[in-house]
Amino acid sequence: MLAAADELTREAGIGPGELDGLVVGTGPGSFTGVRIGLATARGLALALDIPVAGVSTLRAFAGGQPVIDARRGEVFTSGPTLARPEELEVRGCRLVGDGAVRYRSLFEAAGAAVPPDDDAVHRPAAHLLVECATYYGPVEEIDPLYLRDPDAKPSVR
Repeated sequence: MLAAADELTREAGIGPGELDGLVVGTGPGSFTGVRIGLATARGLALALDIPVAGVSTLRAFAGGQPVIDARRGEVFTSGPTLARPEELEVRGCRLVGDGAVRYRSLFEAAGAAVPPDDDAVHRPAAHLLVECATYYGPVEEIDPLYLRDPDAKPSVR
């Protein structure tokens, strides 16, 4: 992730010290992915002494209603909500994201439209997170957006 951030700033022709702030996706998503993203943003923000904006990962999709594969036969979607795909009312909706691709046949049978698997709308776009960021503040104020309890539980002795 740090290599990608370095490449991004180089492509923009700026150095890390020229950044005014960071934007990080707060979830929903995989527990590990969200934690890694937040930890990286926190480390960079503290090292560079810049503010951070946290934005729901669902805001990184354009062109339809986002549906992210949550595994275990569930999806994350606008709300944000965690649901079984068959529970969603999708008739007449255009669905985007890896959950829309994974459950294409179910969603299309329910009356939804899902763009082709290789369409870019199924991938999150970082620039949309930046466009949705409204508040930049101390990195300590950014919290993850989890929609399910963690699998790991403290052991009781």
